[in-house]
Amino acid sequence: MTLFYFFTSSPQGTESLLAKELKSLGATKVRPAQGGASFEGSLETACRVCLWSRVASRLLLPLSRFVIETPQDLYDGVAVIPWEDHLRVTDTFAVDFFGIGQGIRHTNFGALKVKDAIVDRFRNQTGIRPSIRLERPEIRVHCRLREKRVMVALDLSGESLHRRGYRVQPGEAPLKENLAAAILLLSDWPNLAQNGQPFLDPMCGTGTLTIEAALMAADGAPGLLHDYHGFMGWLPMDPQVWDRCLLEARERFQVGQKNLPGFIGLDADPRAIAAARSNATKAGLYAAIRFECQPLEHLAKESGVKTPGLLVTNPPYGVRMGRTDEAILLHQRLGEILQRHFHDWHCAIFSGLELSDQALGRTAKRKDVLKNGSLSCLLLHYPPMVVPSRGKILCDERDSQQEKSVDMEPFINRLLKNKKKLDHWCQNNDISCYRLYDADIPEFALAVDVYETAIHVQEYLPPKTVDPDKAGERLRKAVAVIPQVLQCKPEEVFLKTRMRGQGGARYGVFQRKNHYLEVREGPLRFLVNLEDRLDTGLFLDYRQVRTLVWEQAPGRRFLNLFGYTGTASVYAAAGGAHSTVTVDLSNVYLDWAKKNMQINGFTGENHQFVRDDCVAWLDHNRDRFDLILLDPPSFSNSKAIAKPLNLQSDHVNLIRRAVARLHGDGVLIFSTNYQRFKLDETALEPIVHIQDLSHKTLPLDFSRNKKIHRCWMLRPKKKNRV
Repeated sequence: MTLFYFFTSSPQGTESLLAKELKSLGATKVRPAQGGASFEGSLETACRVCLWSRVASRLLLPLSRFVIETPQDLYDGVAVIPWEDHLRVTDTFAVDFFGIGQGIRHTNFGALKVKDAIVDRFRNQTGIRPSIRLERPEIRVHCRLREKRVMVALDLSGESLHRRGYRVQPGEAPLKENLAAAILLLSDWPNLAQNGQPFLDPMCGTGTLTIEAALMAADGAPGLLHDYHGFMGWLPMDPQVWDRCLLEARERFQVGQKNLPGFIGLDADPRAIAAARSNATKAGLYAAIRFECQPLEHLAKESGVKTPGLLVTNPPYGVRMGRTDEAILLHQRLGEILQRHFHDWHCAIFSGLELSDQALGRTAKRKDVLKNGSLSCLLLHYPPMVVPSRGKILCDERDSQQEKSVDMEPFINRLLKNKKKLDHWCQNNDISCYRLYDADIPEFALAVDVYETAIHVQEYLPPKTVDPDKAGERLRKAVAVIPQVLQCKPEEVFLKTRMRGQGGARYGVFQRKNHYLEVREGPLRFLVNLEDRLDTGLFLDYRQVRTLVWEQAPGRRFLNLFGYTGTASVYAAAGGAHSTVTVDLSNVYLDWAKKNMQINGFTGENHQFVRDDCVAWLDHNRDRFDLILLDPPSFSNSKAIAKPLNLQSDHVNLIRRAVARLHGDGVLIFSTNYQRFKLDETALEPIVHIQDLSHKTLPLDFSRNKKIHRCWMLRPKKKNRV
């Protein structure tokens, strides 16, 4: 019996699973490596790997390894391989090339050099050449270049083994089937299934995890639906070997379906459930799986399941789809449901959300690191909690201490107290958007803002001295009680957390869904975005500064520097300004400002919007204004500006430039949120009268933080007037 040396690739983090699986399929000399495992085996072993491996991605037969310095070296190294031992001159082949370097600047060029070497070898020997066919050729050549080293192999799988063939409708951001299988193997599903325990995925999407679980329990070969492999046209392959393996797999699947445990897949999206049912039908498992449309909020222990089993799910984590803050809330709700209804189940959560166990509210007993494409993810394992005879659930000591340490009553009482205090003030001042809570209790380091019917929650970044598990538990419980205390729907609570997460869930932009909510502030209306950014488009602490602009605006030409979403320009126009000019470097904010002006009825040539660096604009623009609002960032190093802006060191020069644009009796309102800022009054007193309005512009709902912003009114002195 001829033995061959193979290499099988698999998702990162599954190499040990793959090695164990290969041994069970008859492979010898198995050696795990990064991204796969090498082994020795016969032709039958190769057939069994392609048919039965649940974890493998591709099966490669290495033919040659060599070092190159130039593209010609690549050609020469491929040309000496005896290709006539692997394909006929009348056969077709394709080349997949990976990597660049040594004069190979594009993978297409590398593939062309390999193809030329193979074709020329046949032409030199026989006078004719084999043909290229990209789809389903007799053999597929796999060539990889890395740091001058080249490996040339035959791809005996032909196409990726993760494609089982049952996924008729893949849906959005689906798990690859072999990654789903690895998750189930790491969750000990084969043993649980053998004991007759049921399976549940409460957020099943198009059903990949559930179908893979059913395939395992039914002894179904994952490659049974494949009608093409790369070894089918390979000269050494004996078709009878493959036929025997295929017949055995069909018989085993038929027997394995007779005594299956229960399989349940649930999802809130009816389209996903329809796709899951189609996929299960294609897999031959429609009768074995119950797919139903049900949102996570309605999930309780399934009444039709008499014994605990395995709950595995892959919740959205806001990277490829959905919102990151939505994903955090979803993890929090899932964690609560697991503790309440599934404490006696084996549970495994696969998530790419950073600090996902913190969001779930429990410390995982074990964590496996796996790659989902380029994303680094965790598989979190929660075994059943021990239930003694008296019926009380025993958590592990850390969980128990953590639960006891989180007392929600002070937070709830403070929310109610603040609401009672502010309700009368809001009603008297026609305020519908305000700050309800601002880290009043140090243990609950949150800012809770009301935007009419919506609630915007920001988590302050906790200091390193705070236990992250404890901080996460407080955040989770706080977000859970807010809808109850404020009598709103859970979906009306928008969480912005400053924990590091993939996809940009940091300070600044979270995502770009562009969903806007129209809110009132007195007689005016503004668009806010509670989802995409840490800021919402309406700085609530600047309410009194905007009112100051209104009071100073009648008949004046108003300039809004670093204009943001133009809320101050709306106030100026509403206050009777003759004209407004809003300057900002961001097209997003300028478009937002235009919309804010439009919904309040301020359009036309008197209201202009300028995209420019404010510092540069002050230098080249010679227009004069009667009222200027200057609210610069504390620091900016945008590539679109001439040089970085540091407010503390640059504010005197910036104010001088703004004052130069004022008419004789003009007013400059200067403000900043930079809490360590110090106005250089010594440098400014020769040119302006300075009036500190910081206390006057501090609204009641921000009175806990006296340094939330600073504000001054500056008037040019006579000798500096134009």
